[in-house]
Amino acid sequence: MGIVFSPLGLVLVFTAAITPQWREGHARLTVSGTGSFLRAGAKGQRTGGRSGSAEVLLLRSDGLWESCMQVEHSDLRQCWPVTGPYQRDPCVRLAQGLVLTSLFLCGIGIVLACIGVRCWMDLPLRGVAASGGVLVVIAGLLSLSALGVYTHNLKRLGTDPSQRISNPKLPQLSLHPAGSLYFGWLGSCLQVVGGTALLFCFKQPRCPTCPSRPEQTVCPACRSCPEITSKTDMDVYEVSC
Repeated sequence: MGIVFSPLGLVLVFTAAITPQWREGHARLTVSGTGSFLRAGAKGQRTGGRSGSAEVLLLRSDGLWESCMQVEHSDLRQCWPVTGPYQRDPCVRLAQGLVLTSLFLCGIGIVLACIGVRCWMDLPLRGVAASGGVLVVIAGLLSLSALGVYTHNLKRLGTDPSQRISNPKLPQLSLHPAGSLYFGWLGSCLQVVGGTALLFCFKQPRCPTCPSRPEQTVCPACRSCPEITSKTDMDVYEVSC
Protein backbone atom coordinates (compact mmCIF):
# COMPACT_ATOMS: atom_id res chain seq x y z
CA MET A 1 0.00 0.00 0.00
CA GLY A 2 2.77 2.42 0.88
CA ILE A 3 4.62 1.93 -2.40
CA VAL A 4 1.39 2.87 -4.25
CA PHE A 5 0.02 5.72 -2.12
CA SER A 6 3.33 7.58 -1.83
CA PRO A 7 3.86 8.20 -5.58
CA LEU A 8 0.18 9.01 -6.00
CA GLY A 9 0.41 11.61 -3.25
CA LEU A 10 3.55 13.05 -4.83
CA VAL A 11 1.77 13.47 -8.18
CA LEU A 12 -1.21 15.21 -6.57
CA VAL A 13 0.94 17.60 -4.52
CA PHE A 14 3.06 18.40 -7.59
CA THR A 15 -0.11 19.07 -9.60
CA ALA A 16 -1.37 21.39 -6.88
CA ALA A 17 1.96 23.21 -6.73
CA ILE A 18 2.15 24.08 -10.43
CA THR A 19 -1.50 25.02 -11.01
CA PRO A 20 -2.66 28.62 -10.33
CA GLN A 21 -5.84 27.75 -8.47
CA TRP A 22 -5.02 27.87 -4.78
CA ARG A 23 -7.57 30.64 -4.33
CA GLU A 24 -10.02 32.29 -6.66
CA GLY A 25 -12.42 35.18 -6.57
CA HIS A 26 -14.74 37.18 -8.74
CA ALA A 27 -15.62 40.84 -9.07
CA ARG A 28 -18.15 42.71 -11.17
CA LEU A 29 -16.72 45.52 -13.24
CA THR A 30 -18.67 48.13 -15.17
CA VAL A 31 -16.98 48.99 -18.46
CA SER A 32 -17.94 52.09 -20.45
CA GLY A 33 -17.49 52.61 -24.17
CA THR A 34 -18.63 50.60 -27.15
CA GLY A 35 -15.11 49.73 -28.24
CA SER A 36 -14.03 48.17 -25.00
CA PHE A 37 -11.75 45.14 -25.25
CA LEU A 38 -13.58 43.38 -22.45
CA ARG A 39 -17.01 44.02 -23.94
CA ALA A 40 -15.90 42.60 -27.25
CA GLY A 41 -15.10 39.25 -25.69
CA ALA A 42 -17.80 39.00 -23.05
CA LYS A 43 -21.08 37.24 -23.70
CA GLY A 44 -24.35 37.47 -21.87
CA GLN A 45 -23.50 40.92 -20.46
CA ARG A 46 -25.95 43.61 -19.46
CA THR A 47 -25.65 46.74 -21.57
CA GLY A 48 -26.84 50.19 -20.68
CA GLY A 49 -28.94 52.33 -22.99
CA ARG A 50 -27.20 55.56 -23.95
CA SER A 51 -23.86 55.22 -22.26
CA GLY A 52 -23.08 51.83 -23.81
CA SER A 53 -21.77 50.57 -20.46
CA ALA A 54 -21.52 46.87 -19.73
CA GLU A 55 -21.12 44.85 -16.57
CA VAL A 56 -18.67 41.96 -16.83
CA LEU A 57 -17.63 39.38 -14.26
CA LEU A 58 -13.88 39.04 -13.77
CA LEU A 59 -12.55 35.74 -12.42
CA ARG A 60 -9.20 35.92 -10.62
CA SER A 61 -7.18 32.90 -9.51
CA ASP A 62 -3.85 32.75 -7.68
CA GLY A 63 -1.34 29.95 -7.20
CA LEU A 64 2.07 29.76 -5.60
CA TRP A 65 3.92 30.86 -8.73
CA GLU A 66 1.28 32.09 -11.16
CA SER A 67 -1.88 34.20 -11.25
CA CYS A 68 -4.61 34.31 -13.89
CA MET A 69 -7.47 36.61 -14.86
CA GLN A 70 -10.42 35.64 -17.04
CA VAL A 71 -13.66 37.23 -18.21
CA GLU A 72 -16.62 34.98 -17.51
CA HIS A 73 -18.26 33.32 -20.54
CA SER A 74 -15.39 34.28 -22.83
CA ASP A 75 -12.04 33.04 -24.06
CA LEU A 76 -10.23 36.08 -22.67
CA ARG A 77 -7.68 34.71 -20.21
CA GLN A 78 -4.27 35.98 -19.19
CA CYS A 79 -1.74 34.47 -16.77
CA TRP A 80 1.45 35.94 -15.34
CA PRO A 81 4.06 35.08 -12.68
CA VAL A 82 3.11 36.24 -9.21
CA THR A 83 4.44 39.71 -8.47
CA GLY A 84 3.97 42.57 -6.07
CA PRO A 85 2.73 42.27 -2.49
CA TYR A 86 1.36 38.78 -3.08
CA GLN A 87 4.78 37.47 -4.11
CA ARG A 88 6.46 39.17 -1.15
CA ASP A 89 3.92 37.95 1.37
CA PRO A 90 5.71 35.89 4.08
CA CYS A 91 2.95 33.26 4.12
CA VAL A 92 3.22 32.74 0.36
CA ARG A 93 7.00 32.43 0.56
CA LEU A 94 6.68 30.00 3.47
CA ALA A 95 4.19 27.87 1.53
CA GLN A 96 6.50 27.84 -1.50
CA GLY A 97 9.46 26.67 0.58
CA LEU A 98 7.47 24.00 2.40
CA VAL A 99 5.99 22.59 -0.81
CA LEU A 100 9.37 22.45 -2.58
CA THR A 101 10.95 20.75 0.43
CA SER A 102 8.03 18.32 0.61
CA LEU A 103 8.39 17.36 -3.06
CA PHE A 104 12.13 16.81 -2.68
CA LEU A 105 11.83 14.68 0.48
CA CYS A 106 8.96 12.64 -0.94
CA GLY A 107 10.93 11.90 -4.11
CA ILE A 108 13.95 10.75 -2.09
CA GLY A 109 11.71 8.68 0.18
CA ILE A 110 10.06 6.90 -2.75
CA VAL A 111 13.47 6.05 -4.23
CA LEU A 112 14.62 4.61 -0.89
CA ALA A 113 11.37 2.66 -0.53
CA CYS A 114 11.77 1.13 -3.99
CA ILE A 115 15.34 0.13 -3.20
CA GLY A 116 14.34 -1.27 0.19
CA VAL A 117 11.34 -3.29 -0.96
CA ARG A 118 13.40 -5.05 -3.66
CA CYS A 119 10.54 -6.99 -5.23
CA TRP A 120 13.07 -8.82 -7.41
CA MET A 121 14.82 -10.33 -4.35
CA ASP A 122 13.75 -12.87 -1.73
CA LEU A 123 14.34 -10.58 1.23
CA PRO A 124 13.79 -6.81 1.40
CA LEU A 125 16.03 -4.22 3.00
CA ARG A 126 13.59 -3.34 5.75
CA GLY A 127 15.62 -0.52 7.26
CA VAL A 128 16.03 1.23 3.92
CA ALA A 129 12.33 0.91 3.05
CA ALA A 130 11.27 2.17 6.47
CA SER A 131 13.69 5.12 6.22
CA GLY A 132 11.99 6.03 2.96
CA GLY A 133 8.67 5.87 4.79
CA VAL A 134 9.96 8.34 7.39
CA LEU A 135 10.87 10.82 4.64
CA VAL A 136 7.49 10.40 2.95
CA VAL A 137 5.65 11.05 6.24
CA ILE A 138 7.74 14.17 6.85
CA ALA A 139 7.01 15.32 3.29
CA GLY A 140 3.28 14.86 3.85
CA LEU A 141 3.39 16.83 7.09
CA LEU A 142 5.32 19.66 5.41
CA SER A 143 2.81 19.93 2.57
CA LEU A 144 -0.06 19.83 5.08
CA SER A 145 1.61 22.69 6.97
CA ALA A 146 1.95 24.71 3.76
CA LEU A 147 -1.70 24.16 2.89
CA GLY A 148 -2.79 25.05 6.42
CA VAL A 149 -0.82 28.30 6.47
CA TYR A 150 -2.13 29.32 3.05
CA THR A 151 -5.74 28.43 3.83
CA HIS A 152 -5.69 30.21 7.20
CA ASN A 153 -4.40 33.45 5.62
CA LEU A 154 -6.13 33.02 2.25
CA LYS A 155 -8.12 36.28 2.25
CA ARG A 156 -5.25 38.36 3.66
CA LEU A 157 -2.48 37.25 1.31
CA GLY A 158 -1.00 40.13 -0.68
CA THR A 159 -2.85 42.83 1.24
CA ASP A 160 -1.55 45.36 3.74
CA PRO A 161 -4.36 46.53 6.05
CA SER A 162 -2.34 49.57 7.18
CA GLN A 163 -2.02 50.86 3.61
CA ARG A 164 -5.33 49.71 2.23
CA ILE A 165 -7.43 52.50 0.70
CA SER A 166 -11.19 52.15 0.89
CA ASN A 167 -12.58 53.11 -2.50
CA PRO A 168 -16.12 52.02 -3.36
CA LYS A 169 -15.40 52.45 -7.08
CA LEU A 170 -12.75 49.70 -7.07
CA PRO A 171 -14.04 46.14 -7.60
CA GLN A 172 -13.87 44.01 -4.47
CA LEU A 173 -12.78 40.40 -4.91
CA SER A 174 -14.63 37.67 -3.05
CA LEU A 175 -11.86 35.12 -2.42
CA HIS A 176 -12.36 31.47 -1.52
CA PRO A 177 -10.35 28.19 -1.76
CA ALA A 178 -9.96 26.71 -5.24
CA GLY A 179 -9.37 23.28 -6.74
CA SER A 180 -5.60 23.11 -6.34
CA LEU A 181 -5.94 23.28 -2.56
CA TYR A 182 -8.13 20.18 -2.56
CA PHE A 183 -5.63 18.32 -4.74
CA GLY A 184 -2.94 19.30 -2.26
CA TRP A 185 -4.93 18.16 0.78
CA LEU A 186 -5.67 14.80 -0.82
CA GLY A 187 -2.08 14.28 -1.96
CA SER A 188 -0.67 15.19 1.45
CA CYS A 189 -2.98 12.75 3.22
CA LEU A 190 -1.96 10.00 0.80
CA GLN A 191 1.69 10.76 1.53
CA VAL A 192 1.14 10.43 5.27
CA VAL A 193 -0.81 7.18 4.86
CA GLY A 194 1.71 5.72 2.41
CA GLY A 195 4.69 6.69 4.53
CA THR A 196 3.05 5.23 7.64
CA ALA A 197 2.51 1.94 5.80
CA LEU A 198 6.19 1.88 4.85
CA LEU A 199 7.12 2.45 8.49
CA PHE A 200 5.82 -1.03 9.31
CA CYS A 201 8.86 -2.36 7.46
CA PHE A 202 10.78 -1.73 10.70
CA LYS A 203 8.86 -4.65 12.20
CA GLN A 204 10.71 -7.91 11.69
CA PRO A 205 8.71 -11.00 10.60
CA ARG A 206 8.25 -13.94 12.93
CA CYS A 207 10.69 -16.68 12.04
CA PRO A 208 10.61 -20.32 13.20
CA THR A 209 13.04 -21.32 15.93
CA CYS A 210 15.48 -24.18 15.75
CA PRO A 211 14.14 -27.15 17.79
CA SER A 212 17.59 -28.07 19.07
CA ARG A 213 18.39 -24.47 20.04
CA PRO A 214 15.13 -22.67 20.97
CA GLU A 215 17.01 -19.55 22.08
CA GLN A 216 18.26 -18.97 18.52
CA THR A 217 15.85 -17.36 16.11
CA VAL A 218 16.34 -18.65 12.60
CA CYS A 219 14.92 -17.07 9.49
CA PRO A 220 13.89 -19.39 6.63
CA ALA A 221 16.44 -17.67 4.43
CA CYS A 222 19.19 -18.66 6.90
CA ARG A 223 20.16 -22.29 6.60
CA SER A 224 22.08 -22.65 9.86
CA CYS A 225 19.67 -25.08 11.53
CA PRO A 226 19.65 -28.70 10.26
CA GLU A 227 16.09 -29.35 11.44
CA ILE A 228 14.81 -26.47 9.32
CA THR A 229 16.99 -27.02 6.28
CA SER A 230 16.04 -30.70 6.18
CA LYS A 231 12.34 -29.88 5.80
CA THR A 232 11.04 -30.54 2.33
CA ASP A 233 8.07 -28.26 2.80
CA MET A 234 9.62 -25.02 3.97
CA ASP A 235 7.39 -22.18 5.09
CA VAL A 236 7.63 -19.11 2.92
CA TYR A 237 6.63 -15.72 4.26
CA GLU A 238 5.66 -12.74 2.20
CA VAL A 239 6.69 -9.19 2.99
CA SER A 240 4.16 -6.54 2.12
CA CYS A 241 5.07 -2.89 2.55
